[in-house]
Amino acid sequence: MDQTTYDDHIFEKEIYADKTVRGREFQSCTFRNCDFSNSTFTGNKFLDCTFDGCNLSMIKLDQTTLNDVVFKNCKVLGVNFSKCTDFLFSVGFDNCILDYSSFMGKKMVKTKFVKSTLKEVSFSQTVLTGSVFSETDLTNAVFNRTDLSTVNFVTAFNYDIDPELNTLKKAIFSSQGLEGLLTKHQIKVV
Repeated sequence: MDQTTYDDHIFEKEIYADKTVRGREFQSCTFRNCDFSNSTFTGNKFLDCTFDGCNLSMIKLDQTTLNDVVFKNCKVLGVNFSKCTDFLFSVGFDNCILDYSSFMGKKMVKTKFVKSTLKEVSFSQTVLTGSVFSETDLTNAVFNRTDLSTVNFVTAFNYDIDPELNTLKKAIFSSQGLEGLLTKHQIKVV
């Protein structure tokens, strides 16, 4: 990654584990089977990019722009997305492992989480209006002062959401998922 700007470039099987990359711009790029674990990608821009089959565990994205970035079949453990630039922040996840990551304070309207695990992910103070959690495992995910208006949880599972601490106006749940809204009250739904 010697250039400062990459446009419509395909990166395949690149290994950048434990490395630092700063001040680069990636427009319409695809990253396939790359390893970015424990790397530092500070101050970069990813615009309309796709990560497929990549390991981004523990990557540092401080001051990085993620605009229309899609992650497919990726391992994204322990990533603090709250450090990314707020302006134009837009991501989507399909069949990813996002356990122990944080989206605290992010505005993520209409974000799609499909067939992913989000164990112990922090969504505190996040705006998720219109988002979809499709076949997604939310074991011990934290929802605290989170705007979940019109969010679709119909096929999501293992969530524990306190309706008194979060905005749930017009959110959609399946009848099987009601127990996840009543945990605090120790009510069992049978």
